[in-house]
Amino acid sequence: MEIKIRNVDPIAVKKIDELAKERKVSRQEFLKSQLETLAFFRKQTDRENELENLIEKNIKMMEKCAVSMENMNHILLEMIGDPEE
Repeated sequence: MEIKIRNVDPIAVKKIDELAKERKVSRQEFLKSQLETLAFFRKQTDRENELENLIEKNIKMMEKCAVSMENMNHILLEMIGDPEE
């Protein structure tokens, strides 16, 4: 698909050309890459946020499991007697 952009500030075009030259690509390739990145950026950010939330939930669940395991160990030690006593 083709996209045309008119009335771009010449200074902006010069900066775009410099950035493209630094990356050793054409202006068209550089702009195409930037537009595609922009188009998918929000989706990627949403995925990262979902992953961070999932990790946080997992951490909380692991903390609860650790507390439960400590309680079970304490109960077992009371039932069988503490070998260190």
